[in-house]
Amino acid sequence: MMETCGMYDSFGLLIGGEWRRKGGAGVIEVNDPATGEAIGTAPAASATDVEEAIHAAEKGFKTWRATPAWTRADLLHAIANIMAGKTEEAARRITLETGKPLAQARREWALSIDQFRWYAEEARRIYGRIVESRAPGGRVEISHEPVGIAAAFTAWNFPAVLIARKVAPALAAGCAIIVRPSREAPGTAMLLIDCVQQAGVPAGAVSLLIGSASTTYEPIMASSAVRKISLTGSTAIGQQMIRDAAGTLKRVSMELGGNAPVVVFEDAPLEQVLDLCVPVKFANAGQVCVTADRFYVHESLVKPFTQGFAARAKALRLGHGLEESTQMGPLINQRRVDAMEKIVADATARGGRIETGGGRPKGQNKGFFFEPTVITGLPDDALAIAEENFGPIAAITSFGDTEEAYARANSSEYGLAAYVFTRDPARMRAAAARLEAGMVGVNSFALAAAEAPFGGIKASGMGREGGTEGILDYMNVKLTQVVV
Repeated sequence: MMETCGMYDSFGLLIGGEWRRKGGAGVIEVNDPATGEAIGTAPAASATDVEEAIHAAEKGFKTWRATPAWTRADLLHAIANIMAGKTEEAARRITLETGKPLAQARREWALSIDQFRWYAEEARRIYGRIVESRAPGGRVEISHEPVGIAAAFTAWNFPAVLIARKVAPALAAGCAIIVRPSREAPGTAMLLIDCVQQAGVPAGAVSLLIGSASTTYEPIMASSAVRKISLTGSTAIGQQMIRDAAGTLKRVSMELGGNAPVVVFEDAPLEQVLDLCVPVKFANAGQVCVTADRFYVHESLVKPFTQGFAARAKALRLGHGLEESTQMGPLINQRRVDAMEKIVADATARGGRIETGGGRPKGQNKGFFFEPTVITGLPDDALAIAEENFGPIAAITSFGDTEEAYARANSSEYGLAAYVFTRDPARMRAAAARLEAGMVGVNSFALAAAEAPFGGIKASGMGREGGTEGILDYMNVKLTQVVV
């Protein structure tokens, strides 16, 4: 099960269309979060490596932007086809690096393939428009052009799809893109970018850099050649990146933190809601930006809802993600375990009740596991409710009045996703309008799809990934006034 030898040996950094197995800043050790043991080392880029990647991207951009849209579309389809043939290899890498179960890893790779297929078609649909001119014989043309070199910074929790969401629209638009993945999951990034490379994208159109912020981040942010930044990460990092981007007036799009509320009204079908809520809450051990963190359940349902939720959570099988029977894997590192313990300690101090879980599994001495945890009886300023927990902790509280439910759901500084469960069509529409979030799920948690715009408001960021909207963040609008 644990054969990892050579996992990173075939790839490395991708600069100018060539894989480099050595970086100027040494190596980065990558660990399996289920065991805490090293699974390999990846080369770390130096500032010089970054400068070379930017220079190569300038050359690659000139070639790629001149490539016809239909040719770009064919290449994106080719990338998807190559990826489809590497599903099991990719799933294994995702699981080893992040800890998520294989079934979830396979689904992530499939969603990544969808991004390339969707944007292959969007490349053919970069439409402009004609506006009647005031000048006699004139015509106003509005067209779109690629913004230039983009840089993508991604998190570890979805090491494939977060990259695909940025690379696919960037390439469809005609941009060159430099990818800097999380150092926790470089192997998944290498495999995905190799699929891009195998499809025949011009040298420099896509680059891969792995390394610390001091050697990779600063040169990219300082470069005037890089015109667009896309981040999936924390709100604090996003705020810093926006400040740093101001120096060279880079365009930015940010998919940041979340603290999703779930409002369960009294007419919701209890068993169906529980069957949806529990698997979603504990997928990837709760380390999902759109996962449900705080549950506002009508007072008439809160007792059976809590009992059913806790029973289902307790029954989840924890283990190594490579074991097909595993339903929840570990957290990514010890820092996340420490954060969960802090949230539980805060809850206990505030009089919260631990319905199930609350600590490391008994007898689990390896890896970064934490039990699926359900907490009730908390005030709204408790950490489990007021902040994104990014882990396997669900806070359940009750409400009696609809206005109260909306007010409490909207009280967070975040606005990425929100969910509501009800049978009443009028209430569905009202909830969708009243909940302050970039995405609202009504009787569903299915928000992430290639054809739909993904993103948030408030402290959850700006811009959209996916859908027709996703390609626009990689394009400039040009107005041309033509007078004959």
